[in-house]
Amino acid sequence: MRSADARPVAEGGDGPSARPMLAADRDGYIARHELWSERQYAAAGQMRRVIDELGLELIRFSFADQHGVLRGKTLTRDAVPAALRSGVTAPSSLLLKDTSGKTVFPVFAADTGVGVRGFAGAGDVVLVPDPTTFRVLPWAERTGWILCDVRFPSGAAVPFCTRGVLRTQLDALAAAGYDLTVGVELEFHVYRAAEGMSARHVGRPGAPGLPREVSPVSSGSQLLHEEGLDRLDDLVQLLHRGLTGLDLPLRSLELEFGPNQLELTLHARDAARSADDVMLARAAVRQISRRHGYHATFMSRPAGAETASTGWHLHQSLRDRATGTPAFDPELAQNGAGPLSPLGRHYLGGLLEHARAATVFTTPTVNGYKRYLPFSLAPDRVVWGADNKGAMVRAVGGPTGTRLENRSGEPAANPYLYIASQIVSGMDGLARGLDPGPPVEDPYDVRASGLPRSLAEALDALDADPVFARSLGEEVVSWYAALKRAEFARYLAHVSDWEQREYFDLI
Repeated sequence: MRSADARPVAEGGDGPSARPMLAADRDGYIARHELWSERQYAAAGQMRRVIDELGLELIRFSFADQHGVLRGKTLTRDAVPAALRSGVTAPSSLLLKDTSGKTVFPVFAADTGVGVRGFAGAGDVVLVPDPTTFRVLPWAERTGWILCDVRFPSGAAVPFCTRGVLRTQLDALAAAGYDLTVGVELEFHVYRAAEGMSARHVGRPGAPGLPREVSPVSSGSQLLHEEGLDRLDDLVQLLHRGLTGLDLPLRSLELEFGPNQLELTLHARDAARSADDVMLARAAVRQISRRHGYHATFMSRPAGAETASTGWHLHQSLRDRATGTPAFDPELAQNGAGPLSPLGRHYLGGLLEHARAATVFTTPTVNGYKRYLPFSLAPDRVVWGADNKGAMVRAVGGPTGTRLENRSGEPAANPYLYIASQIVSGMDGLARGLDPGPPVEDPYDVRASGLPRSLAEALDALDADPVFARSLGEEVVSWYAALKRAEFARYLAHVSDWEQREYFDLI
């Protein structure tokens, strides 16, 4: 269970109880390379106190990999003090794998091809815990959880740490005078899971095993049906207790349109915290569901989901750092320009200008592109609309000013890269004064530029758009594109059930 003491740990409080423990944390790798702020040292002291008071026995040290999947190690309580001084080592090859677990780069060759030193021989990187993210897991007995950044043993930043990628972009935005607020809507599928596994469920890198057998939990076609949600009340209650027990800013749990679909929404807050929230929320949904006989997936279009796919609608708005006022405030709009300030229009212009290339980050899986269909409550065109849910970007007004909702993302996207791609695009729009044009009334007009129809097409768009390499770094874009091209090549080489049914008996 969550203790009342657990909340200040996540906030990084600096109370008297934390101070006696700071000295013990101020030696080792983390202090030597000056990787923590005073706030993090204070949070580390409180974290150790909570571990002792609650009798926690296991702490999960996790980082978000390139695919937005948590990886790391579970340490015993006796190992935690050393981890808070010097981090936790893990194989660097974790950052070079595709979604099947296959290492894409030749790590045992003289030249790994990554473009960055430090990955040869699958040597170690260091997971540096961020004590301000510490949580006590409500669903796992005497277990805590902490999110980490990734560094080289030399103390240098690993450029492929996606949490660091977002932080760099937020720093650039702050230097321009703005902060980013992000709100999250995550749709997902939940099924009843069959018990047990067999040999056919066991896979290997490059060739995953068959997924678990599942059965439906809802029939679909009845959006926000109260009794439909009530039929899933046991699951809803479990998720509510788990997510709020982690102090996540849960706003709602809703029944979506498609069979077996639910949605969770999180209150808007600073972009870095929202990205962390997404990582923990997705892990919580999957783990809680599995422990109670369900299977939850953030795959956008699993088999049988032909009527509706799931998406991740990312709400974003800028605040002036000096005044705290909403920078997209519609009261600043001029000459009937619509529901956005001039700055908001330029930011939006950047989102549209770079939408096709950014799709690699908003929709990073082969499966996600099957969602881009006309008249489906998902976008398939690079357009914006004023409160139009068929548009890729929806401008939504409100008492706190206008926000922009990008509806192109899939729920499995790495949150740090998704949000970073929006900052890169929007800031280029500000720098160049890009004009998004008028809002559309027909978001599925075929005359508008289409979103990429496949991951390969999106990767080609990324290659053709220099703004991401310029902002994120050429080595980061090259690394990520190589992983995704290898993933797509495996997809093309696979003989699908469609091909077998279509041709095996016919020709």
